[in-house]
Amino acid sequence: MPKQEKNHVELIKAWTLSPVVTMGSSVRAKGILQEIQARLPAIFRKAISLDGIDLVLAMPADEKAAFNAAATVVSKTLDEAPSLPVIPREIEDILGMKTSERHRWLADGRLPSAGTRTVRLAGRARQITFHVFEPKAVDDLLNRGSVEEWRVEDAEAKAEKRMKAAYQAKLKRLSKKKKRSKKADNGVNDPAPGLQGWEDFDIDGLLR
Repeated sequence: MPKQEKNHVELIKAWTLSPVVTMGSSVRAKGILQEIQARLPAIFRKAISLDGIDLVLAMPADEKAAFNAAATVVSKTLDEAPSLPVIPREIEDILGMKTSERHRWLADGRLPSAGTRTVRLAGRARQITFHVFEPKAVDDLLNRGSVEEWRVEDAEAKAEKRMKAAYQAKLKRLSKKKKRSKKADNGVNDPAPGLQGWEDFDIDGLLR
């Protein structure tokens, strides 16, 4: 840090994010930082930063009142952090799942939703709505290794589905073959179906 900037920034305080808060996820840690920044006045949002697992608040000495107010916001947010909803990108990082898996498991009920949140994208008029998740439920899924279990279940279900499809295809082929065979047999037993005068033709012995 340049000497001039070092002299300018004199008020510094740091907080270490615990595993209970981050759940071992750097994405979750960044999400906590963004939550804190959203609660601070816009002019001071850049005063708080994330250095690894440490949140660092730094302001000039002449901003002592603002510094103390911001420090209170940080401390309060960290107290609430263990219960803050887990958003999609965070749960994907915590549980090591793909976006497609999150959608599938959410749809079939294995991944319990804690409700939805609607936000406006920065600099845009469009809003987006997404599901959020209860931290305790996410932590339970992590501890039980649920994601790996679900992947095994999905693989087994997929294999079973392929077997059923192959069996149905086989039945369909056999049905078509049986119909063709029956049609061929009918043709042999009745060589001239619908031909008038066949009986007389046969009696005259013209076929002998």
